[in-house]
Amino acid sequence: MPLPPNYKNVLYAVDTNVVVRLLTRDDEEQYQIAWNLFAQESIWLIDTVILETEWVLRKLYHFEKDKIIKSLRYLLGLPNVIVENVPVLNNALTWSEQGLDFADALHLAKSYPAHQFLTFDEKFAKRSSLTVSQVKVKLATGLSLPISPGPKPA
Repeated sequence: MPLPPNYKNVLYAVDTNVVVRLLTRDDEEQYQIAWNLFAQESIWLIDTVILETEWVLRKLYHFEKDKIIKSLRYLLGLPNVIVENVPVLNNALTWSEQGLDFADALHLAKSYPAHQFLTFDEKFAKRSSLTVSQVKVKLATGLSLPISPGPKPA
């Protein structure tokens, strides 16, 4: 994980609400705090915060997919931002642009070294064929496994 050029030995992880303030500027005071934080400090962005940010922008702010992807690419391109795995996030964003739901794209991008990603979501399985993922998405309903009764739900 490369550190940003101005890394100051203090790394701040931030919550989704800090990221959303930065990207939406819907609360000026909190936006200024977020802006200064991202401009002056080294920020560690964890995958779950990025995933939740996409959901908040889509569901609560009604951002269109292209605006969300543009906003996330902007965020990941900030010089002080460090993420766990840049190629994984770039794949997820690219595959989302190609038609996958962002959450599905991130799940798929993070699923390597598995050979297959099993789902009951037919739309996900169909759209995943547009990706160049090493992991193939397959419908779990198409598996030919021996049938045995599972435990009864509590």
